[in-house]
Amino acid sequence: MDRPDWAPPGIDISVPSVSRIYDYYLGGSHNFEVDRQTARRAMEFMPGLPKIMQANRAFMRRAVRHAVAEGITQFLDIGSGIPTFGNVHEVAQGASPDARVVYVDHDPVAVAHSQAVLAGDTRTDIVAADLRKPHEILASPQTTALLDFDRPVALLLVAVLHFLENADEPYAAVAHLRDALAPGSLLILTHASHEGIPASPDAADGAVRVYRDARNPLVMRTREEVAGFFDGFALEDPGLVAMPNWRPDSPDVQEDPYAFSGLAGVGRKA
Repeated sequence: MDRPDWAPPGIDISVPSVSRIYDYYLGGSHNFEVDRQTARRAMEFMPGLPKIMQANRAFMRRAVRHAVAEGITQFLDIGSGIPTFGNVHEVAQGASPDARVVYVDHDPVAVAHSQAVLAGDTRTDIVAADLRKPHEILASPQTTALLDFDRPVALLLVAVLHFLENADEPYAAVAHLRDALAPGSLLILTHASHEGIPASPDAADGAVRVYRDARNPLVMRTREEVAGFFDGFALEDPGLVAMPNWRPDSPDVQEDPYAFSGLAGVGRKA
């Protein structure tokens, strides 16, 4: 197996990564053959997986623009993945030149590529850290240099919490981050769920097994379980909904049925 020139030293290119699989679904080029093989196996069960990822990105962009319109110009994006066109800092800084963004990911490829993309950008940085250790994220030099937690921050947990099992204490991690946020801050969140998937439960479970076999467990939580992450936040209209239904740019846009898989919401801290 040939190692691409852009792959950081020490990366095991025989082990798939959720951030690189996501990059493949979005048509990116920073993924290895093992990531592509895993993605294609999952798509045998759910061929619309790329449509889900595209809907996820589109929701993220709308939510970021909403945050800026509400006067929030600080963003903490955990599980940010590999930068692609229309990433958080591009959307936020396009709406407000003063916007500051801190990305967080534990995948070395995502971190290395982000560092290359962000070189020279004094308003954006990347932290190599894990959502399971929120205190390390909050205490990192990059976070403390760019974000003022005495003012509202938009916390993005987009397509990341479903990769934390209950044993990882995801609710405690979100609560730790919530407690660090100033009143008026936003939680922007998406999560995989059986709700809305235009496929049989057996097909969805087949895709879940592919991720588990690739050492990336995928947890499909119920609406009630996803809503639990918004404890301490007031959900903004239209609430916890399918991604295309959260304040669409145009209500007349025809979406692929797979785009309505999973749940999305934005909550405001009182």
